[in-house]
Amino acid sequence: MGTAGKDIKCRAAVAWEPKKPLSIEEIVVAPPKKHEIRIKMLATGVCRSDSSALSQVLGGVKFPVILGHEGIGIVESIGPGVTCVKPGDKVIPLFVPECGECRSCLSPMCNLCEKRDFQTGMMDDSTTRFTCKGKMIYHYACTSTFTEYTVVKEMCIAKVDPAAPLEACLIGCGFSTGYGAAINTAKVTPGSTCAVFGLGGVGISTIIGCKVSGAARIIGVGSHKDKFPTVIKLGATECVSPKDHKEPIAEVIRKMTDGGVDYAFECTGQLETMMTALESTYYACGVAVVLGVTPAGEKLCIEPGTLLTGRSVRGSIYGGWKSKTDVPKLVSDLIAKKFDVNFLVSNTFPLEKINEIFELLRSGTGLRNIILF
Repeated sequence: MGTAGKDIKCRAAVAWEPKKPLSIEEIVVAPPKKHEIRIKMLATGVCRSDSSALSQVLGGVKFPVILGHEGIGIVESIGPGVTCVKPGDKVIPLFVPECGECRSCLSPMCNLCEKRDFQTGMMDDSTTRFTCKGKMIYHYACTSTFTEYTVVKEMCIAKVDPAAPLEACLIGCGFSTGYGAAINTAKVTPGSTCAVFGLGGVGISTIIGCKVSGAARIIGVGSHKDKFPTVIKLGATECVSPKDHKEPIAEVIRKMTDGGVDYAFECTGQLETMMTALESTYYACGVAVVLGVTPAGEKLCIEPGTLLTGRSVRGSIYGGWKSKTDVPKLVSDLIAKKFDVNFLVSNTFPLEKINEIFELLRSGTGLRNIILF
């Protein structure tokens, strides 16, 4: 493209300070350096983790910063040494990279690359590619998708089918996180019973993963009863609200399932819900999977006796997917209609409406709102 090797001026939503509204600014995006790629963004989802970073529930994020980690775009230009993509390729940025060399990337047991970078906000040369009003702007989660152009490392990008629809941006985080938690992390078995706590985008994606895995009974647990018909349509066999019961919801679920579910998934980021999920599983072999993000420093305290009989707790990031390897396959499955992500899309907005989207997110309205560039 004619912009290769040159600075690009574009619009971005800049978070100048924590807990403050984002500001639509003209920024300068520098050309990619060695093993870097500059992307023209097409669409991005707005995830609760972005809100958590802004509110500093996620610790370590540096300001000013360009948030966003759930996007899809087109390669504008590449830096020296890049071999995995070329200009014009459709790509999804990866907040969990895959370097292909570290112990995690080489192991079939895990997916959290050792070269991940959730906190420095810098590229490998300890500088950023964003400036605004003469000030350096930090990167976020290896991606920074709330901008018309972004720059990512080669290990933080997946080339996908050119036919990928814009809503495939949700494979960059929300859908894959929940869907994979059931398929990869828990390895839900046919005929099993499951409970999913939290009926937002990640929770419903988890329900779809449980259904695809052949679970016989899938209980959605949440307080927003207006979501129940949609949740059941997408795979839950029933839904319960803690507000409808005087006794603890874990006890309710144990009574419903002959002593507890085989698998429970916590998708809220609440410590109390994490314990409730564990306590709702069958005492001898139940598996609780934690997906939600809690404020930095919070600790989950578990009485050892809760685990000694056979229960277990597992954490899951990005659904256990090897990002660079698996994202293209997930996009191909989406195109082949093996699953759908349209259910997640509540609405689409221009970048200028980003603060309104954050308000909708905080109020629990809808599932995912997508920004179209």
